[in-house]
Amino acid sequence: MSTAVSFKVPSARGPQPVTVSYARVGRGEPLLLLHGIGHHRQAWDPVVDVLATERDVIAVDLPGFGASPGLPEGLAYDLPTTTAVFAAFCEALGLDRPHVAGNSLGGLLALELGRERLVRSVTALSPAGFWSEAERRYAFTLLLTMRRIARGMPLPLVETLARSAAGRTALTSTIYARPGRRAPEAVVAETLALTGATGFDATLRAGGSVLFTDDVPGLPVTIAWGTRDRILLRRQGVRAKRVIPQARLIRLPGCGHCPMNDDPALVSRVILDGSR
Repeated sequence: MSTAVSFKVPSARGPQPVTVSYARVGRGEPLLLLHGIGHHRQAWDPVVDVLATERDVIAVDLPGFGASPGLPEGLAYDLPTTTAVFAAFCEALGLDRPHVAGNSLGGLLALELGRERLVRSVTALSPAGFWSEAERRYAFTLLLTMRRIARGMPLPLVETLARSAAGRTALTSTIYARPGRRAPEAVVAETLALTGATGFDATLRAGGSVLFTDDVPGLPVTIAWGTRDRILLRRQGVRAKRVIPQARLIRLPGCGHCPMNDDPALVSRVILDGSR
């Protein structure tokens, strides 16, 4: 069951109110889960139950995505602002330097939280920010095309397609290597999340100049990449390892851009090992 918390984030116009929706389950050391652009916290559902056996799991909807409202006027959808949002979010929930795992945009944010020493370990699954300019343009074009197609499809058609493995493949094969494994209702929900994401365009614009170029010293960092990632190509993982030399670089065989669905057992193990 999801809930929400509101807090203030500093800005040039003074403190601004921000509300973040999240779901919390389990016990143990806190683990924050951050999804990618156009997705929602339910992207983590395939692994949450396993993670919750050893961690206090907090899966969030990024501002302007899922059930979280967009940022107020005066706050940008850039990396510094989003980092400040989650620093304030952790303070509001009383989380003392949680572990963090993120996918895609969430992976980039997880690394930035680590660089700022706001978390105790980082697991980044296909994190953004290690692309060449050509790879960034390719990824952004693909994301915009996915959103345009999804927004042009009436809900009854999405629901009909989601009932069959072939239809789920048509809807989600860009992000999943094994789309037939995704439940029909989950496919419908994430298609709606993509079409209704109020923060999508501003987040994509802010990401146009982002490159992660700093090391994250003194902190356990795991970077994992699916071998069948069609959005952020796996060679970007090698670049990430060069930037963060002490990071573990793990190959996720047969997994796509959002590997939580493709191999929940493997991804759960990677996250738990990375947060020990």
